[in-house]
Amino acid sequence: MSIVGVGASSLYGAAVHAWSVPVVPAAAEESAWDSLFAVDFGLSVWTLLTFATLLFILAKFAWKPLLGALDAREKSIQDNIDEAKRQRDEADALLAQYREQLAEGRRQAQAVVAESRAAAETLRKELEAKARDETQAMLANARREIEREREAAVEAVRRESVDVALAVASRLLGERLDAGRDRQLAMDYIDDLDESQGALA
Repeated sequence: MSIVGVGASSLYGAAVHAWSVPVVPAAAEESAWDSLFAVDFGLSVWTLLTFATLLFILAKFAWKPLLGALDAREKSIQDNIDEAKRQRDEADALLAQYREQLAEGRRQAQAVVAESRAAAETLRKELEAKARDETQAMLANARREIEREREAAVEAVRRESVDVALAVASRLLGERLDAGRDRQLAMDYIDDLDESQGALA
């Protein structure tokens, strides 16, 4: 049997002895009550010795392991709290980093959108300028073509006018005129008329 078991049985025996009431006849009940509350110094000494022994045994063999277990438990709880705090700090840092990356992504997206808009605006202006230049070139070509056509038409009208004038003059004069020489004279006359009209304008 262990020391703890001996101490516990001794304490139990002392408690039973101290609190046990002897079975006495009814006539001796009054004296039994007096003896129940009577102080027995020997029993008190043994009770104190038993309590002190039990206290020593508990201090020697039980309290240190209990305190050690409590300290270990406290350390484990503190370690868990520290680990939770560390993980929370890491989570906060990761959250802050994620928010910063998200904000940076938004800034980059806005920059890309702004750049795309600027590029689209530049392209639109370039296309408008190119279309305007092409339109002006087409108009200039059309004007040149119209001018050539007008000049050709004017030249054709001159020739027709000269031919008609020569034919009319031949009939009026009743003789055949020299076509080449007369044509040149008529053309020179028409050119002189054009120049004089241009000078008057």
